[in-house]
Amino acid sequence: MLKVTEIEVRYSGIPVIHNVSLEVEQGELVAVVGSNGAGKSTLLKTIAGALHPTKGSITFEKRDIHRLSTPAIVQLGITYIPEARLIFGPLTVEENLELGAYILNSTEETKKNLEFVYNLFPRLKERRSQLSGTLSGGEQQMLAIGRGLMSNPKLLMLDEPSLGLMPKLVDEMLEAVAKLRNIGKTILLVEQNVFESLELSDRGYVLQTGRTIQHGTGKELLNAESIKKAFLGL
Repeated sequence: MLKVTEIEVRYSGIPVIHNVSLEVEQGELVAVVGSNGAGKSTLLKTIAGALHPTKGSITFEKRDIHRLSTPAIVQLGITYIPEARLIFGPLTVEENLELGAYILNSTEETKKNLEFVYNLFPRLKERRSQLSGTLSGGEQQMLAIGRGLMSNPKLLMLDEPSLGLMPKLVDEMLEAVAKLRNIGKTILLVEQNVFESLELSDRGYVLQTGRTIQHGTGKELLNAESIKKAFLGL
């Protein structure tokens, strides 16, 4: 579904991503892990069209997208949930969710997606009329993911969905990601919890200083000595 081929990305002329390649097949959960500053978020922003590679190519469903704008990429079916969440605080939970369905032309489909999100995150249904700015950090993250799901994305890209959450909410958030994978959603996940994300994933890529240093199935990476030493403290 998604193919990134040897891309280079620069900030102010300085390369921060070096010849990175990855693939995501339909229905897969693919994790990208690495330490802070490895280039994980930059990679997702580039796929989403917020940045453009200076070298290499990105194709989605065999269509070249690496020069397209973010709105055009969203229309093709890629949704990016940024680390910062970026919810609309003065609007209610339900108003935020409805904004996520702006590319749909069907009231019926919007309602169906709304119920899907409320089933995934029952807490949002309880707070559907509450101003989003008054939600807890965990609830805001649920809302950000729920809003992303409202457009029926073919590919959902999640950037650090558990960042800043208490341990109980981290588990809850990753359980929701697992549910989405189990119903066939295609997910590209950047996550600081290396063990949990690789355990969930079909395949994974390890980035270090903007380069891919290892890739394989989630199980292969969890069993790799280099991963155990670098990320799992084993």
